[in-house]
Amino acid sequence: MTSEHDPELAAKALEGLAKYESAPRAEPRPPKPVIAQQGPAKLRDYGGMGRPLMLIPSLINPPSILDLDEEVSLADALSRTGRRVMLLDWGKAEGRRSMSVGDHVDAIVIPLLANFEIPPALLGYCLGGTMAIAAANLAAVERVVTLAAPWHFDRYPNEAHASLQRLWKSSEATASELGALPMEVLQGAFWSLDPARTVSKFAKFAEIPADSPDAQRFITLEDWANEGEPLPYPAARELIEDLFGRDLPGGDGWKVGGQAMTDELHCPLLSITAANDRITPAATSATGETSQIESGHVGMIVGSARFHLHEALAKFLDG
Repeated sequence: MTSEHDPELAAKALEGLAKYESAPRAEPRPPKPVIAQQGPAKLRDYGGMGRPLMLIPSLINPPSILDLDEEVSLADALSRTGRRVMLLDWGKAEGRRSMSVGDHVDAIVIPLLANFEIPPALLGYCLGGTMAIAAANLAAVERVVTLAAPWHFDRYPNEAHASLQRLWKSSEATASELGALPMEVLQGAFWSLDPARTVSKFAKFAEIPADSPDAQRFITLEDWANEGEPLPYPAARELIEDLFGRDLPGGDGWKVGGQAMTDELHCPLLSITAANDRITPAATSATGETSQIESGHVGMIVGSARFHLHEALAKFLDG
């Protein structure tokens, strides 16, 4: 039942929304040291010992989802499993305004990989996983693991494709003029995938004690979801028209640095999917070895399912 037919649920959701908006914010996590930089992008050091592991977040929303707080930080967890962990921070969009998705791989990720004495492993989340596979086409890497990352974009539901194309039709001219697609536009697209869940989560938040760790994590997570640099126009156009619209990666037609991309890599590749993912359905993942977590798109990183994710990652990275 939706809030439209349940006034009590709607009232509770509005209560939760007001509570979220007025809640005090915790101090943000202090940024980790920068060990390499390429243009506006920085490679941040999370420590650890062993072979290098580079974490590649999506271009959409901040990279902090991989280091949300002390308890659920994936970057910290991986640094305790025999790897030297580094997280890529894309930096301000202003310095990337002329770059497509592929340009971010070719002009940022590949040069940063040259800083490693031995080929690192790559871990990419969401669109960052798509980009990690592309990077492995262009440079030597030890292995690649993707988390909730699409490669076969034609496997999205028809309605998701239609909704995204409607959004692009209504916002493309403005994005072109601005040189970027604002985060608010993309966030609206995510909400439209499951509006009932958006109502439900705020209704549940209204019941959580305001001073509890769960309440603070909800606030931090919602702030993350509503923040982030705008997506550079060339990246937005390529993502919506070429990746979603024409499924160039799935058809081996996506070219980065003049080279056609494929998910048939010369190194081990594991795609970890989330069973209840509405943003990146499991069917869209790369061909080959897969592992599934019983969670949603974000829950696999910061929810209770993260323990299963950590186990799967430790096993693959030890391989």
